[in-house]
Amino acid sequence: MSENNDALFREVDDEVRQEEYKKLWDRYGRHISIAAALFIAAVAGWQGWQYYELKQAEQASVLYFDAVAKAAADKPDDALAGLAAVSHPGYGQLAKLQEAAVLAKKGEVEKAVAAFDAFADAPGNDPALADLARIRAGYLLADTQSPDQLLSRLGRYDKDDALWHVQAREIFAISAWRVKDYAMANRYFAAIAADPAATQSTKQRASLMLQLIAPNLAAK
Repeated sequence: MSENNDALFREVDDEVRQEEYKKLWDRYGRHISIAAALFIAAVAGWQGWQYYELKQAEQASVLYFDAVAKAAADKPDDALAGLAAVSHPGYGQLAKLQEAAVLAKKGEVEKAVAAFDAFADAPGNDPALADLARIRAGYLLADTQSPDQLLSRLGRYDKDDALWHVQAREIFAISAWRVKDYAMANRYFAAIAADPAATQSTKQRASLMLQLIAPNLAAK
């Protein structure tokens, strides 16, 4: 008898649960269906957006590297036209930097510096790339600006822990050599020659300049 009662209770319990589920579905089934459909649509939309972003990046990379190849082939005008067509957020930033580099290669130094400065000051650009733009502009200006002017521009990098400190110091040294401030040039070139962060080629340039500077220091 006990077994029969247990079976009966289970059957009743199952029926009650089924009835509760039915009532819940009748009441909320439409909302659940809508929520499920929205979830599926959201997942599909996100995947579609990712695919779109990938295709955009692929197209931008083709345009960018094609323009870089034209610049390397000494076709600056074609390169500039191609770079101007790159609108992707990531490749677009690289294209702006490359545009400035192409202008510099063409000998249009003022335009190149203006382009580097505009990139460096534009909000939203990658900070590391903005720093690179300032350094590239500094190298272009080393032949015309005084050490004080360049220190005003790039003094923030004249620290051992700054990413571009070697390049900044080379810019200061070149400018100092040009205006015959041999003591300043010697100080910066010596710092570069002893800097473990400097590349071998940069150290070799610094060592060569130190040899050229030495007679001028001795004359004083």
